[in-house]
Amino acid sequence: MPCTCFNGVTVPVDVQMKWYDVWGTEQTYNHMSAGWSWAFDTPFDWFKQNASRLGGTNQNMVVSWPARIKDKGALREQFVHVIDVVPTILEAAGIRAPELVDGIKQKPIEGTSFLYTFDAANAKAPSRHQTQYFEMMGQWALYQDGWLLSTKVDRAPWEAFGAANADPLNNQVFQLYDLTKDFTQSDDIAAKHPEKVKALRARFLAEAKKYQVLPLDGSVAARVIAPRPNITAGRTEFVYTRPMVGLPQGDSPLLLNTSYTITADIEVPEGGAEGMMLTSGGRFAGYGFYLLEGKPVFVWNLIDLERPKWEGTEALSPGRHTLEFDFKYDGLGVGTLVFNSFSGLGRPGTGTLKVDGKVVDTKTMPKTLPIILQWDESFDIGSDTLTGVNDADYQPPFPLTAKLNKLTIAVDRPELSPADIQQLKEGEAKAAAARE
Repeated sequence: MPCTCFNGVTVPVDVQMKWYDVWGTEQTYNHMSAGWSWAFDTPFDWFKQNASRLGGTNQNMVVSWPARIKDKGALREQFVHVIDVVPTILEAAGIRAPELVDGIKQKPIEGTSFLYTFDAANAKAPSRHQTQYFEMMGQWALYQDGWLLSTKVDRAPWEAFGAANADPLNNQVFQLYDLTKDFTQSDDIAAKHPEKVKALRARFLAEAKKYQVLPLDGSVAARVIAPRPNITAGRTEFVYTRPMVGLPQGDSPLLLNTSYTITADIEVPEGGAEGMMLTSGGRFAGYGFYLLEGKPVFVWNLIDLERPKWEGTEALSPGRHTLEFDFKYDGLGVGTLVFNSFSGLGRPGTGTLKVDGKVVDTKTMPKTLPIILQWDESFDIGSDTLTGVNDADYQPPFPLTAKLNKLTIAVDRPELSPADIQQLKEGEAKAAAARE
């Protein structure tokens, strides 16, 4: 489950079994187990995220074109990469790749047409795609004319935390395979061909420079949480004056690993109000600020395992009110540094719920989400789309029946001091030394 894995949480089997009766339904965040993924990759080993193993990169493909392909049901074993699909379609359609699109000069299309393989006469023809690099999170490989240079797997895909390889280009155990004789990467012959290993390493570096792969980055969780250019970059205050739904999380305020204050200016009609003021995420990770039976509620959904909750004791009276949820984070900030020690992520914090300036509930969260909310849910104001963060309280869309005058989010993200940075670097160095 990505929400647990990438937040550094391993769910014990006895806890998983609590959801046994609803496995495979919308009540669970269904994700194939590593064991089954490995089994289904037979005869290869490893799987996705492992760019150096064919179990992570090799897929079968079926091409059907009855009017053109007469060698129906035949097998082709030429090396083909996904970037070859577009050149193949263009050649089949007799269309040249455009040099300009909307007046913008295009880069050359990377890839080699495999249209030639459609003819029976070329069933055993040499592959025209002769060289291809692979790289993901510091693990890499290079294919060239039947040879495959691979880095030995040094991180299982579910190991998102911990110190990353500081020099993934060179600090590797290199493996070499002759795919013309050993298509499953079973026989490592690197020790027998040191000059070939050296040559392929040099070729990978040339390809990496050409296709802007450098610098290699061996981190996982740190890369996920690292700030990215978007419309929220550099902003500390966000103001919303009307309902809005469906904003992707990447374009919404990030409330992880930071202090923040959410203030809602609303008007409650006669007879009371209920509904969602602000939410992000859903059933498996997220937060919500809403009115339940007229009472203000703020809830954090911690990957469907815990739901810390703040709530008022009385229903709001008709009229205008100011509701505030203030959270003070007790930890280092991510700042602009991509690091691997994670001492500043998922730290405790104290939340305080106020109604018209009066504190109505306060409590400390001993842990918070460090990396992600639910990827396939959005940031919504005025109602809740898809799944809710607390099924026990409401069901989406749970529209707000009060008038929303303004909702403000103020983010106070702590920056790393020079001393913090030095401490993190020292921690990384110790972790790397221990691993070596």
